[in-house]
Amino acid sequence: MVSATMNLDAQIVGNAGLYFACYRLSLLGWNAMPTSRNARGIDVIAYSRNGKRFLAIQVKSLSKRAPVPLGASLQKIMGDFWIIINQVVSTPTTFILLPEEVRKLAHRSEKEGRVSFWLQPAAYQSEAFREAWHRIGRGD
Repeated sequence: MVSATMNLDAQIVGNAGLYFACYRLSLLGWNAMPTSRNARGIDVIAYSRNGKRFLAIQVKSLSKRAPVPLGASLQKIMGDFWIIINQVVSTPTTFILLPEEVRKLAHRSEKEGRVSFWLQPAAYQSEAFREAWHRIGRGD
């Protein structure tokens, strides 16, 4: 078991969350596969066992309770679902959101003339999103 106090590289935290999301989707009957880690956009492709339903999912992994960086524009928010995973190293807690919810809840910040968007913990850590795997549904 990895110590919760261990400082892990952001890419390792991202990988841990990505595979955790695939694991949880698999338990729901989805065939879940990570995309190329250096590709922008969708992180997981999932399809139902009968091949009739496909999902494109973004995964955001955090080592602690923290804001989720969304970048300089909300235009790049895509996919069918967003899975945010807090404390991925110690006690993973997931939050399942729709892309339009991410856009609606995004916080705009401006520093030295540069705009950035963030999803604050208070916005995404709602009970409506916490462990809400039912929003994605089963893949059988």
